Amino acid sequence: MSETTAENLQYRFDGPEDAPALVIGPSLGTTWHMWDRQIAELTQHWRVFRFDLPGHGGAPAHPATSVGELTDRLLATLDGLGVQRFGYAGCSIGGAIGADLALRHPHRVASLALVASSARFGSADEFRQRGVIVRTNGLEPMARTAPERWFTSGFAAAQPAIVEWAVQMVRTTDPGCYIAACEALAAFDIRTELGRIGVPTLVLVGAEDKVTGPGDARTLVAGIPDARLALVPGASHLAPVEQPGAVTDLLLTHFSAAWQDTQAAIPVLPVAPPLSAPVLPVAEITAATAQPAAPSEGRADPYQPGMRIRREVLGDAHVDGVMAASDDFTDGFQELVTRYAWGEVWSREGLDRRTRSTVTLTALVASGHLEGLAAHVSAALRNGLTPAEIREVLLQTAVYCGIPAAGAAFTIAQSVIQAETTPPA
Repeated sequence: MSETTAENLQYRFDGPEDAPALVIGPSLGTTWHMWDRQIAELTQHWRVFRFDLPGHGGAPAHPATSVGELTDRLLATLDGLGVQRFGYAGCSIGGAIGADLALRHPHRVASLALVASSARFGSADEFRQRGVIVRTNGLEPMARTAPERWFTSGFAAAQPAIVEWAVQMVRTTDPGCYIAACEALAAFDIRTELGRIGVPTLVLVGAEDKVTGPGDARTLVAGIPDARLALVPGASHLAPVEQPGAVTDLLLTHFSAAWQDTQAAIPVLPVAPPLSAPVLPVAEITAATAQPAAPSEGRADPYQPGMRIRREVLGDAHVDGVMAASDDFTDGFQELVTRYAWGEVWSREGLDRRTRSTVTLTALVASGHLEGLAAHVSAALRNGLTPAEIREVLLQTAVYCGIPAAGAAFTIAQSVIQAETTPPA
């Protein structure tokens, strides 16, 4: 066994040094220890490489705000260790990294397992809202609600020590790195690219997963040409922790059967291990769901990037509401706002989004256009301003823009901040 901290990612090796490599990735808020109960059996056949996300498990707190950046750091770490080709299994955001690997570096991945993962994780609003709550309240709200997201109620009641162990992984995570990972998940969407994943893929999901459930898994299987679906009864999001035997058996079966004709791939076991009853890998390929149209090539028109930035800053729910309320009379105005305000100005590199939010709040108060203030207070929280910083901006406007306008702004902002930063019950 080897354990160390690399410049790019914290990692550890388990298993024989001369065995083929199997890389295993964690989920958000966990560490490599979420896979502890798989290691004894996996290392009988493979040299297992586990890694921690930035700021997780004591890893250096260097935030990565995209799945692609996490993938690049992982590959840089593996390159430094001389690991060129490997099998890969990842849970949740760890699965997103695996899918990104298969899309951008297919020659490196012999076989893939996506555990409790998705082509798109919920909504961008959900994860950016989670970032706002952590920035304001720390990680305790996420730790408190982790058991209901990660485990079935029966397991949580029967195994309180394991649940508390899992919750402690959240509490010890760096908040800034957790927020960055939320941003990465908010921006992750490979629904239109699934057909380009060309490696044998196991999509494994807990039958009771409420985070990335069987519906998300079936979307992956429908889109990936060589994929099968394994449903694990009695498991929620952290299936490797809740049903370790079943998950281990499924991984052993998949990696031993896949890529047996490839010299550098995972070797074939003499006899495929039996699955833990009553769990069986269930092959289900469903009709692909309707996918968004692929973006046109080139960037002659700033409308599409403008809409993307508008949604990132203001949130899908707000933009969807505005666009739904538009009609023939106002469509042109909405197009102008998206194309020029968001596609031309908000997209410029001269100011970061925090600064642009500060300027926007000040301008709205100064001009008396308070009807737009609530949306931009919410946007400011998304862009990284804290409630204390928003308070200081409004105090500054009181001096230079007038107390009545600032007073009305405080009332609006207070209501928005309370709604946005109050953790779920």
